[in-house]
Formats: sequence, structure tokens, C-alpha cells
Amino acid sequence: MITLQTKLPNVGTTIFTVMSALAAEKNAVNLGQGFPDFDCDPRLLDAVTQAMQQGKNQYPPMPGVPVLREAVAAKIAALYQHQYSAATEVTITAGATQAILTIILAVVHPGDEVIVLEPCYDSYVPNIELAGGVPVRVPLIPGTFRPDFQKIAATITPKTRAIIVNSPHNPSGTVWTAAEMRQLEALLAPTNVILISDEVYEHMVYDGQKHQSAAMFPGLVERAFVVSSFGKTYHVTGWKVGYVAAPVALTHEFRKVHQFNVFTVNTPVQYGLAAYMANQEAYLNLPNFYQKKRDLFRAGLEGSKFRLLPCEGTYFQCVDTSQINDLKEADFCQWLTSEIGVAAIPLSAFYGAGFDQQVVRFCFAKKTATLNLALEKLQRL
Repeated sequence: MITLQTKLPNVGTTIFTVMSALAAEKNAVNLGQGFPDFDCDPRLLDAVTQAMQQGKNQYPPMPGVPVLREAVAAKIAALYQHQYSAATEVTITAGATQAILTIILAVVHPGDEVIVLEPCYDSYVPNIELAGGVPVRVPLIPGTFRPDFQKIAATITPKTRAIIVNSPHNPSGTVWTAAEMRQLEALLAPTNVILISDEVYEHMVYDGQKHQSAAMFPGLVERAFVVSSFGKTYHVTGWKVGYVAAPVALTHEFRKVHQFNVFTVNTPVQYGLAAYMANQEAYLNLPNFYQKKRDLFRAGLEGSKFRLLPCEGTYFQCVDTSQINDLKEADFCQWLTSEIGVAAIPLSAFYGAGFDQQVVRFCFAKKTATLNLALEKLQRL
């Protein structure tokens, strides 16, 4: 009998899989996993179909088709006033998750430490462990989920190779301010620490705020891999296409790994995205589009026993459940799905030690009818 020694002994079935299966079993409204239940713009489908029909179906260049990399560089320059070279500093990836794994494999050596700010996206720590690195968990401030720079500073050692920052932040919905980005810039200035800036929700920032990309700060951009996602921006999460922008020396190392763990990304989708990016309104109007959904969802919960936490960005709304019952987060989500008919995700799933604050996360990237159905059920509480 063949036996294996696992590389990820602490990894099992994710909470997203568990809750989605329970939601299907109970015929519940699934506000757990973070994906839209509505279609993308038909013009994007037309652009990809046209690329297929034009015969653009063979391998593209390893870093991505030039026209898409040029469109990405132009977008970043227009929004964040930093000019990346499309040829040597922008790479198209098979989604943001592959991008982050590739970055970590490229820069983290066995024994290197990588700082992660909890709660965090569930791929970060396994990625670090697969590279032989050591995850160093630093909690965001409970209740506000703002960065605690004193704690971050205290964890930086000569072994620190990188820090992962995610803004707008999944799962909390907080958005880092310009002042916080400058604090990070000052903190990292005397170090050789790499910044992995997960910006997949960059176009989902509300109430007149502006996304503060690492590309906007000279002391950060020189050390940063900036990661984003076409899937999140254009409502096509299943296409799994994203990109990484980084200085040429960092990109050079990134592409060494990229060419061997994925090589490249499917051709017609790249050409379709490049054509569609000429329509800048698709991402410039995204804050208004999602803020309407956020406001609808928040208004619908006002009369319930849920306590709404701030939602400055992303398409996630966190709520405090302590006025409803005393169940722990995971148990509450099981109960909510089974008894009320709405699936959510416990915030404790985003902490290594399962820190429980009686806070759960809903996804409001749904049709109005879906949100209204969920609200009708939740308002009973």
C-alpha cells in the first residue's frame, strides 16, 4: 500500500465547500462563497467568442498576450500614476490564487518568514508552507480590522522575507487608508522585505473612498508584487484570469516559476479581455454598482438582531451575531443555513487558531431577487 507524508497536515475540506454543500442540501440561499450569481456583460462574451472564431486558440506568449499586458499597464498608469513596462513588468496569470502561490514560490526559501495579517484569505498560509517558509500570523485589530503596526513591527526579523497585505480586505470589508499605506512604507523602508499586495477587490470601494494601491507609493512599489483579478472585476470568477505587476527584477524571478507551474493562460480569453478593457466604464462604475447592493443588504438587516460592521469595500458584509444567540460562529452558520435558510461563512475560518468573535460574513454579489429572498429570511431574526 502506497503511503504519503502530507505536505499540508493542517489542511482539510474548506469551510466554503462544507457550507456550499449544506446550502445545497437545505435549499438555502447561498451567501457564503464569494462569487456572483448574475451574468457578465454579453459584450465580454462576444469579445472572447470573436477571438476564438478568429483562430486565436493556440499557446500565447508565456507572460500573456502583449495587447492585454499593455491594457493592464495603461489602466494602472491612469488610476495609480505608476507606469509599468508591459513587456517586462506585467504578467497574466491563471487567477489571483495562482499568482500568489507563484510569487511565494519565487521569493520564499525554506526557513524564510512571511507575515500574514489575520483574518486572511485561506490560500496564503498553505502557499507559504509549500515553499518551506514559516507563516507569522499577526492579528488585525479585533472589531475594526485595522492594521496594528506595533505588532507588525515586532514580528519583523532578519528572517522576514515578505508580508502579505490585502486591501480591500476579505473577509472584513475594510480598506486601508493612504496614511496606513504610508505607515507600511516607512516600516518597510529599512528592510529587504517583499510586499505581496493582494488587490483583487480594487474596484469595490465605497462612499467616495479611493483604493490605495501599493503602486501609488514609491517606497512600496519598488518592493511590491501587485495582484489583481479580472474574474472579480468582470463577474467571471470561473475564468480564473488575473495579473501580477512588479518591478523588472521581481518579475524576472516570478516568471521563472510561472513558466513551470502554469506556463501561460488561455488565449481567446486574454484577447477578449484586452478588447473589453477599452470600455473603462466597466470598472470605473463598479463601486456604484456594488454599493447599491451593499446598501440594499444593509438596509434590509437594519431591523434585525444582526449588528452590522462597517463595509468599506469588497462584496462582503460582516455582522455580529451575539444578540441572536450564544452559538460559536461555525455552529451559528450551520444553524442559520439549516433553520433559517441562508448560508454564511464564520470569520473564525480565516484565523489559524479559529479565533471566535461571533462574527459571520455574507456575500452580497448577488441578484436583487436573491438578496431580497435572503433578507426576507434573515429579517425573522
